[in-house]
Amino acid sequence: MTSMAPTSILVTGATGNVGRPLVEQLLATGHRVRALTRNPGAAELPAETDLVAGNLKDPHSLDVAMGGMEAAHLIGFDGADYSPLDNGEQIAETAVRKGVRRVTLLKGDLEKSDLERAVEASGLAWTHLAPVEFMSNVLEWADSIRAEGVVRDGFPDSPSAMVHDADIAAVAAVALTSAADEHAGREYWLTGPEALTAPQKVAVLAEVLGRPIRFEELTRDQIVGQWREQGWSDGDIEFFLAMRTNPPEAGYTVLPTVEEVTGRPARTFAQWVSSNREAFS
Repeated sequence: MTSMAPTSILVTGATGNVGRPLVEQLLATGHRVRALTRNPGAAELPAETDLVAGNLKDPHSLDVAMGGMEAAHLIGFDGADYSPLDNGEQIAETAVRKGVRRVTLLKGDLEKSDLERAVEASGLAWTHLAPVEFMSNVLEWADSIRAEGVVRDGFPDSPSAMVHDADIAAVAAVALTSAADEHAGREYWLTGPEALTAPQKVAVLAEVLGRPIRFEELTRDQIVGQWREQGWSDGDIEFFLAMRTNPPEAGYTVLPTVEEVTGRPARTFAQWVSSNREAFS
């Protein structure tokens, strides 16, 4: 795994859970990084980041952001509301026209998106990233842990091989900067080193944080009601239920992909909790 000479890389979704560590990792290895973000003034990215205001749905900002870039990290959804992008062909065409040569694409769904199809047909050297679940999803429990020392969730027997957000970024960084196109045309399913149920995650949280945390099981109706209160659509809720009640084998099967691509073992959930302990305190 040999990194090429410093290159210019655009990171979209740059203030997100994957984009932020990707910006930091690329800068740390000497690459020039441009970040596309809706609000540069609130981005809080490293000072050497080249910030461009905009988003993937805005043709003008996309045109500006991709100018002079050799590679780009794309997200397959609208960063504001996680809805699918409907301008995949435009994004891929802009990348090609501006001279971008290789891209990574963070998938937002099991199904292939318009952007994925457009990137595959564009002639770009592409790598798709398919994390089964972000460890940062556990931040949904932070309020009740801080206030009550309790986690309320459903489907306690459903395991997830969730992956550290920084490991998703690390795989993207390798694919974007490798000297050869060894990662081109690949779809990488990304997991952590263990598959954990909700009560097992709570046990790790309690051990790392050093205080008791109780797990309370919610019924199916209760958790569906929570999702509705949070504003999720019927389609989203149907997807969430499918993932909890009949998850695809990939969702709970531990894979060696992170270590195979990066040369480093995938980070554990305990490591994630340790790095994010302030969110629960």
